[in-house]
Amino acid sequence: MNGTPTLPFIKCPMAPSFNLFLMVLLTCALHTNGCYTSIISFGDSLADTGNAKQLAIFKNVELHSMFFPYGETYFHNPTGRCSNGRLIVDFVAESLGLPFIPPYVGGDGNAIDFGQGLNYAVASATALEASFHEARGYSVPTNASLRVQLEWFKQSLSSMCATLSDCRQLIGSSLILMGEIGGNDYNHALVAGKSIDDIQPYVPLVINTIVTTLNVLIELGAQTVIIPGNLPIGCSAAFLTIYYGSSDEEYDSTTGCLIRLNKFAECHNELLQSELNRIRELHPNVNIIYGDYYNAAMQFYRSPDDFGFSNGALKACCGGKGPYNYNQSTECASQFSTSCAEPNTYANWDGLHLTEAAYRVIYKSLFEGSYTTPQFNSLCTINLGKVDRRDLSKEIPYTTYQY
Repeated sequence: MNGTPTLPFIKCPMAPSFNLFLMVLLTCALHTNGCYTSIISFGDSLADTGNAKQLAIFKNVELHSMFFPYGETYFHNPTGRCSNGRLIVDFVAESLGLPFIPPYVGGDGNAIDFGQGLNYAVASATALEASFHEARGYSVPTNASLRVQLEWFKQSLSSMCATLSDCRQLIGSSLILMGEIGGNDYNHALVAGKSIDDIQPYVPLVINTIVTTLNVLIELGAQTVIIPGNLPIGCSAAFLTIYYGSSDEEYDSTTGCLIRLNKFAECHNELLQSELNRIRELHPNVNIIYGDYYNAAMQFYRSPDDFGFSNGALKACCGGKGPYNYNQSTECASQFSTSCAEPNTYANWDGLHLTEAAYRVIYKSLFEGSYTTPQFNSLCTINLGKVDRRDLSKEIPYTTYQY
């Protein structure tokens, strides 16, 4: 990209207020058996537990997340997760006493074993189709869009359950985590040199795709769906590097983040919440929960020391040097990259993704705190310090590959 890109201010309508009485009715009621029996996950690299890795293996290509130091903190080897350890979805599984959710993409050709959940999320995935982005002059790394992930899920149902009623019961007793998804529709475009003016029209299209998928899941029997918003991309080491040298007024003096990129993320989140409010009114018996990833993360961007991030929240632990230890040509795990000795003292892992410690903060803020709307009911969670349900360091075997 030539020069420093400009970041024009954007206007975004505020999400309407939500009827307090309806909010009380929608407060997440647990399934009748007192707990969720499984987790179904869609999304991108914030939730991918190995699908992108398996797709890369089948295509005989390499991803940086397939190599050390990815996975060094918890799994002690790369699992395909874009972090040094566990993701938000892993902490959710632990809290519910469930195994880590295996990736959908496998390779042995056997029938899918749903077990206690499946993960359809793929790193770099977009909400919109790859063809949408290609028509606008740039490519995306994968065509595993949200529509593709939903098709994978529907294909899985024939192996998961024998009858329609069985499927509805299975889906209804599952906790469905839909995302985060949509952030890459903006990220890939911005990295390709598009401006915020260029991508602002994407927002209603992205949200419409998310809502359409949500409606399909409800039709299939979903009872509890968590739909996260986007993270504050203006705090990303990648974008802080891309826009490095912007004028002082472009930065939030309290966080060092780029104001206008964060305003764009807030715009997406406000419009998403507005649409979720509308869907709640149509389906008052379904728990439709907004996950406020943005403000959960802003806690440690505003006060990193309070959360143990003594090396700050903006600089990447693993990367290619520079003011934020991020370099597009020197990815984490590449030959010339460097990695910090104490990842838990950093919030940012590789420039684009967060550390396990940062994901833990977001998890606790949402699932044990107040950063969901309505507030997530955690009564069926277990105290893993007291109940040793399994060896959490072991991965679940991969499932059938269909693409």
